[in-house]
Amino acid sequence: MHCELVVPGLFGTSGTPRLAALELLLARGRRRTEAAGTLEAWLHVAFELADGRFPAGALTLLGLGRDPGNAEWARADPVHLRLMRDRAVVAPAEAFSLSSEEASALCGALNRHFAGLEFTPADPRRWCARIPGAVDERPALQVAGREPDVRTQAAALLTEIQMALHEHPVNEAREARGEPAVNSLWIWGGGHALGAKSVWQSVAADDPAVLGAARLANARHRTLPRSASEWLDRLPDDGRHLAVLDQLRAPLALGEDVKDIQMRLERDWFAPVLAALRAGRVGMVTLHVPDGAQAVSFETIRGDLRRFWRLPKAIERYA
Repeated sequence: MHCELVVPGLFGTSGTPRLAALELLLARGRRRTEAAGTLEAWLHVAFELADGRFPAGALTLLGLGRDPGNAEWARADPVHLRLMRDRAVVAPAEAFSLSSEEASALCGALNRHFAGLEFTPADPRRWCARIPGAVDERPALQVAGREPDVRTQAAALLTEIQMALHEHPVNEAREARGEPAVNSLWIWGGGHALGAKSVWQSVAADDPAVLGAARLANARHRTLPRSASEWLDRLPDDGRHLAVLDQLRAPLALGEDVKDIQMRLERDWFAPVLAALRAGRVGMVTLHVPDGAQAVSFETIRGDLRRFWRLPKAIERYA
């Protein structure tokens, strides 16, 4: 069995705690580097997607069992633009709670306002819109805590969306409770789901766009288990299998402690995978980090663990 983990953001912070299992996999593995990119760019290449952009909207619908048809869909994720003294910064939906009822009500209002468009909540945090034309290629998580660049968004449409959302009863009720209003959308990942290929027999991820790419490629797909032990227990004894661990994409902007996430990944994923490699249950482990100073992959087989002269070191030294 060949297990592959893609972990965006792994090398993005300093002062990382020592992570024994991860450090050993990195030290003993064979390293390959490429030009730095984003998780979406990595997925686009990995799944050999036919569209010129990562079509997150259409793939999200596919990942949730819905048919995007031949239409061009984008992700139109709810965000809160937080007003600072001289600018506004993006707070993605991952940074606040939003119910299914609120998402449905807001999308319904947008559908009534825009006769030629269609907005649908794939889930409360991830909305899709049938919007043609170029939009941003970065998810809201990637711009969390930053000032939005209106040049990458459909500015006139976005202004009208913000006006439609401004005085909606859902937002008035949220503000009365002291919760962030959904006062804008982040439109990204437009395109068609035309075709895909997969080298993996199965794919596990939290993002439905990743699951949609797997479904388009006729690979088995499921939401990410809580741990590698649970993941491995459900895998066959052979083949290639991918898990996308994206918890480190924007932890600081979401108010999460980076070290806590790193320690959980070490305990729940890196240590069990290393143990399975040592036991011969897994034949090869590949770890991909697509978004550091350069994109880097580490490939480790059981025999590599005997390369004792390659001493583990702090993970930021591998960036």
